[in-house]
Amino acid sequence: MSKIFNPERLLQVLVAPQVSEKATFIADKHDQVVFIVTPDATKQEVKAAVEMLFKVEVKSVQVANLKGKIKRSGRNTGRRSDIRKAFVCLESGQEINFSEGGAA
Repeated sequence: MSKIFNPERLLQVLVAPQVSEKATFIADKHDQVVFIVTPDATKQEVKAAVEMLFKVEVKSVQVANLKGKIKRSGRNTGRRSDIRKAFVCLESGQEINFSEGGAA
């Protein structure tokens, strides 16, 4: 499926990479990279954005919606914002290295 996306929109889809111990474990074991994406991003947009920005081939994309936690400070209660994560599975032999700032 070769759908054409707006390049300006693709630059806004990926918010940040998720760098944590769990994300690193997933990257090593399953050749996946975790990104925080905009709440209205689709799987096809995430795939196109990763392929355009990092020059790698994407096998599949899984998306998870995380609800924000309710936090208290004294009597006041608030809520953190909801987050949408994308788990991007790369083709074998492909790698994204964030410490160098580009594809490896």
